[in-house]
Amino acid sequence: MATVNGCNLPEDLYYLIEKHVWAKPLEGGVVRVGMTSVAGKLSGGKLAAVTVKAKAIGQEVAQGKSVATVESSKFVGPVPAPVSGVLLRGNDRLANEPNLAVTDPYGEGWIAEIQASNWEGEKASLAGGEAGVAAYKAKLEAENIHCA
Repeated sequence: MATVNGCNLPEDLYYLIEKHVWAKPLEGGVVRVGMTSVAGKLSGGKLAAVTVKAKAIGQEVAQGKSVATVESSKFVGPVPAPVSGVLLRGNDRLANEPNLAVTDPYGEGWIAEIQASNWEGEKASLAGGEAGVAAYKAKLEAENIHCA
């Protein structure tokens, strides 16, 4: 895992950098989605609620459209989908432990799973691997964002 400006950024994920969300391909075309450690920092570091859009379960969601809402004392906003597809489910643990999305953003704090409709086509619009971390680093430095 790379650490940039105190922010953890795993190299095995794909990032929608502008929205501070990640995507991890799983088996069968399923993509797990979550917030980055940067998003956790920008939200104030303590989430009061993470709500996956229940009406959207089983529905098609477009890349960049919201799959969930996060709420903290500093921020209320959407968690956009890094890929298009059918929203399969949300992380039920976040209902009782919303701050998992901040304390373990790449593990138990994932937010949703999507059956990707065009993973091969859309992953090209995401930043991944060492190049993705380098691109994220450039954004953090340009905007003077630090997690620690």
